[in-house]
Amino acid sequence: MQPRRLILALLLALSVSALFTWRLSRYVTRNRATPPQKRYVATARALESGEALALGDLTFVQWPASAPLEGAFVKPEDVIGRTVLYPLAAGEPILEKHLTAAGAGPGLTGEIPSGMRAVALKTDEVAGVAGFLLPGTHVDVLVTYSLPGRQDAVTATALQNVVVLAAGHQFQPDPSGKPASVGVVTLLLKPEEAEEAVLASTQGTIHFVLRNGADRAHTTHPPATLPQMSAVPSAQHQTAASRPVPLAQKPWIVETLSGRKSSSESFN
Repeated sequence: MQPRRLILALLLALSVSALFTWRLSRYVTRNRATPPQKRYVATARALESGEALALGDLTFVQWPASAPLEGAFVKPEDVIGRTVLYPLAAGEPILEKHLTAAGAGPGLTGEIPSGMRAVALKTDEVAGVAGFLLPGTHVDVLVTYSLPGRQDAVTATALQNVVVLAAGHQFQPDPSGKPASVGVVTLLLKPEEAEEAVLASTQGTIHFVLRNGADRAHTTHPPATLPQMSAVPSAQHQTAASRPVPLAQKPWIVETLSGRKSSSESFN
């Protein structure tokens, strides 16, 4: 009987220990401190560029308060009515940089970043690179004008590497990339560049030169003039082979007779 009592006592002790451990683990789990969370306004569905936000487009996501999102919103009314600038995935927190400025409303004004200006310049099919001036492309702006008191035309680069904001009334790129002939091109410029563009448009004819979007280089060179295009190489640039070779002169020989003596002299 003594061994049986010992085994029962051991089993009872193990049962009590297991029960105590289980109750303790549940207590610790319930009372474990949960990291503080913060609710941010997010997208309830995938959104495309140019869509105006409505209440049905919004939801909330939980975010660790220890890593706050800069520019995020906590109230839906702060974003309702504003236009999305970039495509957003469903469930993505909405940030200030994703939206147009408050009160800007839809349209072209919502596409203008803070501190920039939109300037419209006239063009034609030839100056417009045969219709390939699409929103988002990069161009140089050239102006052809006449100097005061001279009839010679001059072509100079007024602006370099500026972005086409709109082509005609279209300010979103065509997904198919089809060319379109337009009469007015709107450029996204800094305030000082806007002044230069307006001044250039009043001086002569504006031309747009399409460039690679990855090319950010700025070149420095003098304006092109008609005399430069029709210039003839000067005499100092002629090679020695092209210059005429003077003919060698034969010497003059004078013979003098004095009695029986004679002498001769040569002169060049």
